[in-house]
Amino acid sequence: MYDVLIVGEGIASFSAALHAAQKKLAVQVLADPAQGEQAEGERISYPGYPGKGRAQLLAHMRKQAEEAGAVVVEARNRLESIFFRQEGNHEIFVLGDGEGNAYEGRSVIVASGKKPRRLGIPGEAELLGKGVAYDIRGEPPLFEGKVVAVVGAGETGLDAALQLSRRAGKVYVLEIGDRPQGDEQAREKLAQAKNAELVVNAAVQKILGAETVRGVVFTDKTTGEERELAADIVVVAIGASPDSDFLKGFCDLNQWGEVIINPRTNATSHVGVFAAGEVTDIPEKEAIISAGEGAKAALSCAKWLTQQKL
Repeated sequence: MYDVLIVGEGIASFSAALHAAQKKLAVQVLADPAQGEQAEGERISYPGYPGKGRAQLLAHMRKQAEEAGAVVVEARNRLESIFFRQEGNHEIFVLGDGEGNAYEGRSVIVASGKKPRRLGIPGEAELLGKGVAYDIRGEPPLFEGKVVAVVGAGETGLDAALQLSRRAGKVYVLEIGDRPQGDEQAREKLAQAKNAELVVNAAVQKILGAETVRGVVFTDKTTGEERELAADIVVVAIGASPDSDFLKGFCDLNQWGEVIINPRTNATSHVGVFAAGEVTDIPEKEAIISAGEGAKAALSCAKWLTQQKL
C-alpha cells in the first residue's frame, strides 16, 4: 500500500514524486510509456537546464525522484479506471490500467498531461524530432530563418504561426477548411505578417523527408489537385486533449476535459485526489510551471495525509 499514487510520466509527475518522497511518503509513479515516447525528439527551455531535449530532462527528474525513494512502474495502455474502497474511516483509491493491473494508494496525484492530436499521416511519426513538432515553446532559435508549415488554423495554429512569424523566414498555415478557425484578432495579425501565408482548403496527406523534413504534400480541396510545399519544419497544431478520460464521473472536469483544481492546494473535487500540470485547468502550460504545480500538489497532498493520520 502506497501513501500516494502519482499518474503520469512528465515534468509535473516527477516533480510531485520527488517532493512527496522527500516528505517521507511511500510514493508509486504510474508511468505511461506512451507519454515518455512522446517526449522523444521534443525540445525544451527550462531554467538551469543546459540541455535541449525534453526526454533528457525527464530522465534526470525520474532518477532524482527514484533516488529520493519513489517507485516508478509502467501502467500500460493508459489508466482506464479509478474507484475507491472503504477501509475503516478512510478511502483507499484503486487505479486500473488497460492490462487489468490494479494499484492502491491512500491518495492520488494526477499529472497525466495532454495528448497532442496527431494527423496520422505518412512521415509524421517517422520524422518526429527531425522537423516534425507539436510544441514550439521549447527552442525558439530552432526556427530562425527557416521555412515552417503550420498545420491547422484554429486558436493553437494561429498562435503558433504568429509567434513563428517573428523568427522564421517564411510561415505557411495550412487549413483544411475554407477559412481560419481562430479568433478575429489573431487572423488580422496573421494577415499583417509579411512572411506569413494562409493556405485554405488544404488537406495534408504526407510529410516528406528522410533524415529531416523537406516538405508536405496536400490536396487542394477546391480543385482536387495534389500539391507539394517545401518546408524545413512542420508544426502540427490541431490541438491537444487532456489525458483525463479515466476521471470522468469521479472528479469535476471543465468543458475541455481539464481537471478543475483549487489553485491554492491543487485539490480536485474528490477529497484525497490532487492534480498538477497540463491536465489541469491552469491557464499556462509552460514546463517550469508544471514543475511548480507538481511540487505544490505533493506538499498539499502530504499535509492532507498528515491531517488524516493515516
